Parts: sequence; C-alpha cells; structure tokens
Amino acid sequence: MDKSNLGLRDSLAQVLAVAEAELRKLRHDPVELFTRIVQPVLWLVIFGQVMGRVNAIPTGGIPYLDFLAPGVLAQSVMFIAIFYGLSAIWERDAGVLTKYLVSPTPRWALVLGKALGSGFRSLSQAVVILALTLLMGIDLRLSFSAVAALLGFVVLGSAVFSTFSLIIACLVKTRERFMGIGQLLTMPLFFASNAIYPVTLMPPWLTAVARINPLSYLV
Repeated sequence: MDKSNLGLRDSLAQVLAVAEAELRKLRHDPVELFTRIVQPVLWLVIFGQVMGRVNAIPTGGIPYLDFLAPGVLAQSVMFIAIFYGLSAIWERDAGVLTKYLVSPTPRWALVLGKALGSGFRSLSQAVVILALTLLMGIDLRLSFSAVAALLGFVVLGSAVFSTFSLIIACLVKTRERFMGIGQLLTMPLFFASNAIYPVTLMPPWLTAVARINPLSYLV
C-alpha cells in the first residue's frame, strides 16, 4: 500500500479518535445537554410566542415562530461552539493537552478531531430543538433531504465556530479571559444577524455587518 495513503488513513483514524473522546464527555455528563437547552426553550416558548402575538416584527407573512426557529437553532449551535475552547484551556491547565501534543497525533488532526466532536455534540442539541418545534406546532416544512442537509450544516457550522474558539483558547492564558472574549463575541454575532429579525429591517450599516456575519449564513 502507498505510504501516503497509509499515513492519511492513520491521520483520519486519529481525527476520529479525538472526536470520539469529545463525544464521550457528553455521555459522562448528559446534564450538560439539558442545561444548554434551557436558553433555546426560553427563546421559543417565551420570546417567540410573545413577539408572535404582538406582530411587532414583519416576516413577510410567515408566522414569527416559524421565522425564529432556524435562528434559535443557529444561535444554539454558535453558543456551544464559541465556548468550546474553554474545555481546551481546562485540558491545558490539567496537563491533558500536553499528552496529546507529545503523542504521534498531528496537531491539525487534534484540532480537526475536536472541531468534528463539537459538530456531533451540536447534533444532539439540534435534534432536541427540532423535537421542540414539532411539539409547538412550528411548521419548518422539512423533507427528509432537508433534515439531512440541516444536520450537515449544523455539524459544519459548529466545526467552524469551534475552530475559531480553539484559536482564541491558544492565545489567552486564563479561562476568565476566554469567557470575557466569548461573551464579547456572541452577542454582536447574534444581534447582527438575521436570527431574530429580517435583514431588511436593519439600518444600512448593520445590514453590511450582517452580510459578512457567519451566523447569518448558518441561519
């Protein structure tokens, strides 16, 4: 067998091993899934229903909850991924990351494995949110192929945001500073997107920001 193919296969196996290790964390701490679902539930059950009743945000004839649901899902994915670097800082402080770095695993495989793990962790939350939308009677008009595409975008979007988060984690020294940076980034990204209102309602300068905001494209 070609050595390059063998090396690629070994690297992919290492990527999957790192991703599996990240998924095991969720299995050992399932409470995390339920704590992270609280905020999306509040957005849909309270904010969405109230704003839907007052008709304060024009959505082109679409019920506001139907408009809001994809934005809440995208926001949830971003919030999980953008703080994903926090676990990397903990691993660095605990010496776990050092063990990874001295192993034969390439650093790119470590980053890709963690990003992939973040994507699959986001899938579990996406499934819960989709189930909630069904219970609330929200019509997302999703076919089987649309659901498959949606879950694929969830994994991809989470992987991109978590990679960005890991880069920040490499640059900061403490968890407190990382949390501050994460909170500084998430709110502008969320409110400068089309997650809770159409881009057409924004002033021109905010519309320009929304067009380069990665969250807008995830929505």
